Amino acid sequence: MMKYLQKLGKSLMLPVACMPVAGILMGIGYAIDHNGWGANNIVAAFLLKAGGAILDYLPILFAVGIAFGMAVDSDGAAALAGLVSFLVFKNLLSPEAVQMYTGKEADAAFSMIEKNVLIGIIAGLIASVCYNRFHKVKLPTALAFFGGKRCVPIITVFMTCIASIILFFVWPPVYNALVAFGKAIVSTGAVGAGIYGFFNRLLIPTGLHHALNNVFWLNLAGINDMPNFWSGKGTFGETGMYMAGFFPIMMFGVPAGALAMYHTAKTTKKKIVASLLGAAAISSIFSGVTEPFEFAFMFLAPGLYVIHALLTGISCAVVALLPARAGFNFSAGLIDYLLSFSSPMAQNPLLLLPVGLVTGAIYYVVFRFAIIKFNLKTPGREDDEDNAEEIKAVLSNDNFSEVAAAVLEGLGGKENVKSLDNCITRLRVEVSDYTAVNEKKIKSAGVAGIIRPSKTSVQVVIGTKVQSVADEIKKLL
Repeated sequence: MMKYLQKLGKSLMLPVACMPVAGILMGIGYAIDHNGWGANNIVAAFLLKAGGAILDYLPILFAVGIAFGMAVDSDGAAALAGLVSFLVFKNLLSPEAVQMYTGKEADAAFSMIEKNVLIGIIAGLIASVCYNRFHKVKLPTALAFFGGKRCVPIITVFMTCIASIILFFVWPPVYNALVAFGKAIVSTGAVGAGIYGFFNRLLIPTGLHHALNNVFWLNLAGINDMPNFWSGKGTFGETGMYMAGFFPIMMFGVPAGALAMYHTAKTTKKKIVASLLGAAAISSIFSGVTEPFEFAFMFLAPGLYVIHALLTGISCAVVALLPARAGFNFSAGLIDYLLSFSSPMAQNPLLLLPVGLVTGAIYYVVFRFAIIKFNLKTPGREDDEDNAEEIKAVLSNDNFSEVAAAVLEGLGGKENVKSLDNCITRLRVEVSDYTAVNEKKIKSAGVAGIIRPSKTSVQVVIGTKVQSVADEIKKLL
């Protein structure tokens, strides 16, 4: 199960890489026109729309990215099937469709279905399973056109229809139970703020955090924390209680956690990890968009993500106890922090800075300790990462077609190869007959090493040029 989650986490790296720039673009646009959200400034409107094109459609990115990454050979047909699955979900579970089925107004649970990341994740997983199972299926001559990879989207549609029927009945009670839970903890003060902060982070992978946010930020339970903070109609010292605790997390905790991940990454992967986590940290500090950081490790190291949720809950509880209040319209980043000073409901917002420094120190120490102590597979520490000496391998010949031919011959020829994939530095091959593998022939291509995890699995350590070699081998196959 853990191995499957790690593969899922790695599959998200492609869509996750798009997210930091989206957060930064929207942060700049919001800073330019935080009142009108682009209505008063064309530059702000342009930037907000550009960033929104990514953040508003994360489920689609996840559906495509997961389907592509989880497919046995990372084929584009799987990515297409992921998109098809999401579109079917979107249409079958839209409020309009639900109203048509039931003859009455759709439950609020379906109002955000097309922007729910869980739907994108489910769509990607359905598509990848269908692809891995059916991409080589052979049909009778009359239906041969629809055989192989062409049948994958068709099967995916049927599987998505079944999943949609299940969600039609399951989703509303889950959603409504969460709303009821949020209302129940309202009266518990700072403890409730902490519980809310914990579940706010914990529910992000499912998209159900939106339901919980509505209880505390809007008027679903009479709190209306966000509008009251900016309108000045709230209660001084109380209004902002369910927002202020996120500032220490997003401005200090997340960057510190990212730094801990960077410091604990394998030496040979620090540059790659630095670019990913650095952009995620900037996005969190500046605009309060934490998804690039969270989706980078929530599936690779779910235990660490629970720790992140716990620390968020503690921050929200502690800040709720202090005479410190701040609020946001977008998210708890630097821009909203500075803007919140102008609200009549702001209370000692400068106090959040020392709290943030302590939060950052705790995040760094806890994250670093947990990663090392439990050997957590955060970015740059995955099991399939190579040792320094392997990554430094340089192919003796940059004629990748020759290298590919030699490797394929050493694997026993194309008849012996059942499937072929690659990670950052290794070819991953499933073979029919392990005795047909000639390691000496493979090594003659200048590869760094060969690993045999099982009788039918062969990993060929190429180095950073692995994608070029893999592409050539796929042509030969």
